[in-house]
Parts: sequence; C-alpha cells; structure tokens
Amino acid sequence: MSEFHGQLSKMAVTLPENNNPVDYQMVLGEQRIAMTPLIGRKIHLKFAGEIHCLACDRRIKKSYSGGYCFPCSQKLAQCDLCIMKPETCHYDAGTCREPEWGETFCMQDHIVYLANSSGIKVGITRINQIPTRWIDQGASQALPIFRVKSRYQSGLVEVIFKNHVSDRTDWRKMLKGKPENIDMLAIRDQLMIECREDIMSLQQRFGEQAILPLSDQEVVTISYPIEHYPDKVKSFNFDKTPEISGVLHGIKGQYLIFDTGVINLRKFTGYNITMVVE
Repeated sequence: MSEFHGQLSKMAVTLPENNNPVDYQMVLGEQRIAMTPLIGRKIHLKFAGEIHCLACDRRIKKSYSGGYCFPCSQKLAQCDLCIMKPETCHYDAGTCREPEWGETFCMQDHIVYLANSSGIKVGITRINQIPTRWIDQGASQALPIFRVKSRYQSGLVEVIFKNHVSDRTDWRKMLKGKPENIDMLAIRDQLMIECREDIMSLQQRFGEQAILPLSDQEVVTISYPIEHYPDKVKSFNFDKTPEISGVLHGIKGQYLIFDTGVINLRKFTGYNITMVVE
C-alpha cells in the first residue's frame, strides 16, 4: 500500500510514439505519481478540506476560474472572459488586466485545429501546448489546420468554423467509449471550401502570414490507458463527496475512470488531496 499527499494540479501527460496509450502522472505538490501502471488497482482519494489559490497560495473556502481565490479571479488576465472567448480580446483597447502577461501568453503563435473526442470539433491552443491540449480534451484524433500569430486571431478563425462544426466536447459521450474514426482530411478540405471567403477576409485584414493554412499536416491518433469504459457516467465532486474509492479502470482527458464513477481532476486544482493505492 502506498500513500501520497499534496496540493492537486492537473495530471501531467506524455504522448508516446508508436500509438502507445498516453502516459499520465498525478501531480500532488512536488510529487509526480505514475498513474498508467495503476490501472486495475484500487485507489482511495480523500479531500482534506483545504484549498489554496494557485496564484497567491492563500487558503480559501471556494475556488474560482479553475483554482483561484475570488480577488485573483477578478484581477488576473488569465481569469478574464477573453481567455475562454479569445475573439473578445480587448488588449488593443488598452483594458487588458495585465498587458505584460498578455504579450507573453496571447501574442504568440496559436494553432487552430480539428479534433475528434465526442465527435468533430474545432479548437485553438498555443503552439507549445500540442499535443497536451488534445489529450486534456480526450481527443482520439487531431489535425492542425491553421497557424496564426495571436490568440485573438485564432479566436476569429475559430468563430468562422463554429458556424459549421461544434467547439465543444460532450464529456459524458467522450467517457463512454472511443469515437468512430473520422476522415479528418476530408472534413478539413470541405470546411476550407465553406469558410474560404471569411478566411480570405481575415487574411486581408491581418496579412496572409498571420492566418496561415496548414495543408501538409497529418492526422494525430491518440489512444488512452483504459481497460473498461463505464456503462453509465456518474461524476464525483470532492465538495459533495470528500472521500472517493474504486478500482481504476482507465484515464482519459483529465478524468480518472473508476468502477464506481469518474472524476475530473482538473476541476479540483488547488485542493489538498491524499491518495492511497492498494
């Protein structure tokens, strides 16, 4: 029996070569615990009732914006609405909460991509977050389709494609099984035709090099360490159920899949957790 304690962060992920399943590590404070080898083992998770803000580290009763205290959620740029909706970026208006942070985070190359998690969807991510972003969403297939010069511009491209495909993942459907393979290249080509005029308009506005189509990319296939998918998806919440136990059947996205239910670890970033492995 092994026991680990610490402040929870989202799991670290690595995509191996040769289509091997994603390698997961639980992050508890400074500890990293290999989770993939624990498939089939019984695991106990206990929330100690203590939460710390990711930014200022003060103890809080409730977290906001994925792990922050309320004051930090109101003042940090990374908690602003434009992070979720980059097309609403207001940096040029001079109202960014943290302009220097925005220059580092938002004013860098982003990738617009298609993914297949619970079906086809469009998404965006910083170029250095590939393939982590795809894994965190539980995508089984992914295909970069544009490289753009800023987060704002990637958001504008995403909005164009959202008129034709979803920008969301049905997490329950994603956890119930592997989606059928989709001809991602054919879908990309069709969307390029349907969105051509709107994309050309953006290129005229920002320059062709700012909105660069990626026509030579290959589809990335991702598999996950899962022995059994759940028949019904029951979601655990540490705020309502501070102690969770079950046999670990698999991991997908940022979810642990137990025989008793599933839990999205990313949702509880900053929570102080004890994990016991039998």
